[in-house]
Amino acid sequence: MKQIERLRSLGLFDARVPRYTSYPTAPVFSPEVGEPQQDAALRALDPHTPVSVYLHIPFCERLCWFCACRTQGTKTLSPVESYLGTLEQELALLARTLPAGLRMGRMHWGGGTPTILPPGLIHRLAQAVKAVIPPTDNWEFSVEIDPTMVDRAKIDALAEEGMKRASIGIQDFDPKVQEAIGRIQPFDVTRDCVRDLRAAGIRSLNADLVYGLPHQDVARLDDTVSCVLDLDPDRIALFGYAHVPWVSKRQRLIDESALPREVARYELAERAAARFRDAGLTPIGIDHFARPDDGLAVAARSGRLRRNFQGYVDDTCPTLIGLGASSISRLPTGFIQNAAATPAYVERIEAGKLAGARGHVMTEEDLLRGRAIEMLMCNFRLDLDALRAGFGAGADRLRAQMALAAERFGDLVEVSDDGLTILPEGRALTRLVAHVFDGYSPDGARYSQAS
Repeated sequence: MKQIERLRSLGLFDARVPRYTSYPTAPVFSPEVGEPQQDAALRALDPHTPVSVYLHIPFCERLCWFCACRTQGTKTLSPVESYLGTLEQELALLARTLPAGLRMGRMHWGGGTPTILPPGLIHRLAQAVKAVIPPTDNWEFSVEIDPTMVDRAKIDALAEEGMKRASIGIQDFDPKVQEAIGRIQPFDVTRDCVRDLRAAGIRSLNADLVYGLPHQDVARLDDTVSCVLDLDPDRIALFGYAHVPWVSKRQRLIDESALPREVARYELAERAAARFRDAGLTPIGIDHFARPDDGLAVAARSGRLRRNFQGYVDDTCPTLIGLGASSISRLPTGFIQNAAATPAYVERIEAGKLAGARGHVMTEEDLLRGRAIEMLMCNFRLDLDALRAGFGAGADRLRAQMALAAERFGDLVEVSDDGLTILPEGRALTRLVAHVFDGYSPDGARYSQAS
């Protein structure tokens, strides 16, 4: 209880800060940076350096109430097929923009529900991307999968196109919790999906769980954790539910009075994390776990762990090209986000121009602070020597923020001549410590709670 009260006094239960999947964060992006900067940055890419590709499918047959992603409901394939045609037009524009010889090291399909695509459209889309950005010999293709919206034929089609890693949305297996978030997903359906994925040769399986959902308590979450461990995933993401009804109107369907209070929410996260550690999984950053031999755990041990819009990754490609409505590209010059609303995205592409609608051009200070924040989020340590190797003596400008962090968080952090370390007992505060190094306070930005 003493530790909980200290965490409370430092703002864990009432502060709202970014999740830092990028720096600067999306609220900083400006409409003054868009398609012209996107075009110039893509043309200037080094064709000898592989890129990652993220492809957004914004359609779902059901709209889960807890979700705050850019999605839209559909009961037919007609709008999906139309959208795929627009993606092909976007790829044609890229083919005229990208330097010859550029290769793809990673591809990830997110949503929405990518597995809303039938096998024929899966093949059509994957081959359209490969025709414009051919994969490297050791590329990795990963897909977000809804077990209730996939069958063996779809899984086989994805595997034939090169999928090696699948990310399964679970959230919680308790029927009362599922009913309260508008996502009914029986355990046996998920188990059968996992069996089909393994039978198709999928070597890496990620399971996404969410704590802080309505009606969750330790007993219910314990049962879900046991079910997940029975599925034997290679990676687990344990996300805190972000209740942001001002962003996602569907969250207004969730009964706020049923949400766990602050301390209960913290205890849920701690209990689940302890179960995963006891099962032999390696903690990765603030909310992931992996088998010791999984690529994510290997990256964490070797210092190659990175953080992007998909969370923690072992992807070292410096450039991420986002395709589809609302997707964000990370380019050498900064970030560019495609038009977020699907009609606006389609309008831009059909006008014969790239869909970048807002973004941010990185300064040297942004790059320095962004790397420092990534270090803290990935390794719980800001390494000044490593920063000096990339930024020279300018890295020492962060000493002022290090001193502020030491003043605020006391013995939960350790400051030395060569950096700052968040000690194990202070790691629940990692996003708050990272926030000390954030140089932006965008007007009107509202973030999720830190716990």
